[in-house]
Amino acid sequence: MSAIIKDLGLSEREMVAEAEKALSDISRIREGVGRVIFGQESVVERTLVALLAGGHALLVGVPGLAKTKLVDTLGTVLGLDDRRIQFTPDLMPSDILGSEVMEQDEHGRRSFRFIPGPIFAQLLMADEINRASPRTQSALLQSMQEYHVTVAGVRHDLPSPFHVLATQNPLEQEGTYPLPEAQLDRFLMQIDILYPELEAERRILLETTGVEEASAVNVLNPERLKEIQHLIRRMPVPESVVEAILNLVRSARPGQGVAETDKHVAWGPGPRASQALTLCARARALYEGRLAPSVDDVKALAEPVMQHRMALTFAARAEGMSVRDVIARLVKVI
Repeated sequence: MSAIIKDLGLSEREMVAEAEKALSDISRIREGVGRVIFGQESVVERTLVALLAGGHALLVGVPGLAKTKLVDTLGTVLGLDDRRIQFTPDLMPSDILGSEVMEQDEHGRRSFRFIPGPIFAQLLMADEINRASPRTQSALLQSMQEYHVTVAGVRHDLPSPFHVLATQNPLEQEGTYPLPEAQLDRFLMQIDILYPELEAERRILLETTGVEEASAVNVLNPERLKEIQHLIRRMPVPESVVEAILNLVRSARPGQGVAETDKHVAWGPGPRASQALTLCARARALYEGRLAPSVDDVKALAEPVMQHRMALTFAARAEGMSVRDVIARLVKVI
């Protein structure tokens, strides 16, 4: 039984044809990224799933793991207008959103003109986002949720599609400001980047220290990306997957009758986590060549979708537990 019925304007045959076309495009995207980014298959998959689902992603990893290079490569491969903002403690909201300047014409009349900031891009890289002050971080809140910004009381729509890929270094705490929960919740996924495997690091050494280095090439355009995103939203979701998502997310909230959650979790994920899991499960299914998501997709995506939407109690942290441990135990139940 399917809980979500696909677009009535498409027949099943047309849906399959659209999916096959999208699969071909996704294969070319993976190949294009693989020319530059070696190893890190899980990171590439999750980042692409976030973009295909139409959301934003927070990339967390120590320096030197190609976070910046991955974002730059994705901008080129997907044909997106990309911009980069280096977040620093002295960065101001106007440095992101833009500002109004007063101009005077030849008749002496004065008026204000809006000069757009770097946020007016299709792919925005917020590099080391936790280095900026909370006031500056909050400049992204409206744009990430509502896809427009308001400056001097005037609404300015952002380009479509619009994605934010932010990076964060988990090691350095000096001169950093933790992201507020409201902003973390706007990221579809938190993607942890680990050290590469031995063979991947060997290839990195051989292919990036010579005279020539591989460069990314464009294989897609923004309009085609939007079409794939729309196709993903029309994919049917089995009732079993819907139930798995609801059971998992609700079991991660205190007060829902789960003893371990009540003991270890201070606050749990809201409805955005359920929405994110549904979209990402669809996108992952298409990424792997399937027309509908399965419970395995929910299990695979539980950690990146939920870990930044939960907080442990002081007692749980004192015991050395992590949010990932709690999620892993909840996933086993479903």
